Amino acid sequence: MVKGITLVSGVGSSETFDKLTGLLASLGFEPGKGWSDANGPGRGAAFLAPLGNLELVTGRLPAVPPILIEVTNLDGIHAAVERWMLASYRTEEIAALLSAPELTHWKSRLFTVKLATGDTGDLVVGFWQSEDPLHNKPATIEGDLVATGMRFAIVVARWNAVITDRLLQGALDGLYRSGAAKQDVEIVRVPGAWEIPSAARTLAESKKFGAIITLGCLLRGETAHYEAIYNEVARGIGQSQQETGVPHAFGVLTCETLEQALDRAGVKAGNKGFEAAIAAIEMVSIQQKLKADGGKH
Repeated sequence: MVKGITLVSGVGSSETFDKLTGLLASLGFEPGKGWSDANGPGRGAAFLAPLGNLELVTGRLPAVPPILIEVTNLDGIHAAVERWMLASYRTEEIAALLSAPELTHWKSRLFTVKLATGDTGDLVVGFWQSEDPLHNKPATIEGDLVATGMRFAIVVARWNAVITDRLLQGALDGLYRSGAAKQDVEIVRVPGAWEIPSAARTLAESKKFGAIITLGCLLRGETAHYEAIYNEVARGIGQSQQETGVPHAFGVLTCETLEQALDRAGVKAGNKGFEAAIAAIEMVSIQQKLKADGGKH
């Protein structure tokens, strides 16, 4: 198996060697194992990067520096290079040797720094950053937020209706905004949070729905066994999801006070019902993509 690749690049003079190694060290490159020739003036310095690319070219070489370093904050690197140069160069020299970041024809921004000129040839290093937001991103499967053609069941508790009704409206808003049809959304009301897992399990086992949205509200001050109820509700919903394979979106609020619950039901801190509906849509989409992708391998 290939572990890594090293390209050995000659540097024209000892002075240029010191400049280049000093620049790379100042930017935080991890140093590798260097060496020196016991029988001559030769020296070597290795610098390790988290990602390396080998690019082979035939015909006309592209108009880019032979050393290209990809970065994630081009303007910050430009400022760091300029600070490094201020220690060794006059201001008027820096203006001629360090270019400003500019757009390229290959969807990126680039600046160059010239470290040597003269008989031994120019040594130019380029720093660049892609303008493509997907550049070098790992390939992932993500859900879409389009609910057209999907079927959903909503299990909502009547207890604390002043809260759960708001959660229900938020969930319906999220589904309908995303393209779900009203006839594809079934609403089941249960007495309280304790009954949510049982109804969710029955709906999931019917295999009629892509996802189940569970909505309820538990307030600590209303019952001495608040935590016991919440733990069993959460465990039951999670178990139903795992054993049926049908996604269950968790929209059961657990709050200290009625005011906190109202905030999370649309007053100040968003609507947990809406968030649960969006999560349900995304999970149905992910499952559809995983099943379709599974047939390819």
